[in-house]
This record gives sequence, structure tokens and C-alpha cells, in this order.
Amino acid sequence: MPERAWSDKRERQYEHIKEGLLERGRTEDTAEEIAARTVNKERAQHGEAKESSPSSVHDISAGRRGGLRSHSGSGGRTYDQLRNEAKQRGIKGRSRMNKRQLEEVLSR
Repeated sequence: MPERAWSDKRERQYEHIKEGLLERGRTEDTAEEIAARTVNKERAQHGEAKESSPSSVHDISAGRRGGLRSHSGSGGRTYDQLRNEAKQRGIKGRSRMNKRQLEEVLSR
């Protein structure tokens, strides 16, 4: 268990997620990382964390999202995520691009 600030509920949640990932063939390190990230995001969304990023607080929960943005699953990244990355990279004309065009430009 990486965090001592976690409640008993969050510890159980961490173990449950980790065990599920291990059963699906993930490595121990990967399962621990994904489980910890998921629990920390849940803590941030429920006001249990001292510090949290805006994306952790305002995004939909991991349970509801269900892999929507797994970068390889159904749809990959959202349009907003792609546009924000294009903005960070300084790509001109991004506001007039559609999702497919943004994906193409960002893959270069």
C-alpha cells in the first residue's frame, strides 16, 4: 500500500483494483501503479486529498469512464484532450481542426 493517508475503504479499493488487474495479466508494477492512480483520483474527486489537479476533480470518475480514453479503446482521447495537447505543442490552426485531423497532426 503506497499511501498511509488512505482510509480502510481506499485500501480495500486499491487491493480490489490491483487483484483484478493481476487476474487480467498485468504485471505487478503496472497493476500497483494503475490501482494507486485510480484510488488517488477517486480521493481527489471526493475531497479527500490535500492537493489535486483540476483534471482529477472535474473529470468523470474512473468507474463511469470505463476505459473511454484508454488511447486504444473506443474512441481514444477526447477532442478536448487532443485540442489541449495541440495548444501545449503550439500547433497553429488547431481550433479549426476536427478530431481526426488533430489525431493526425499530433501523431507526427
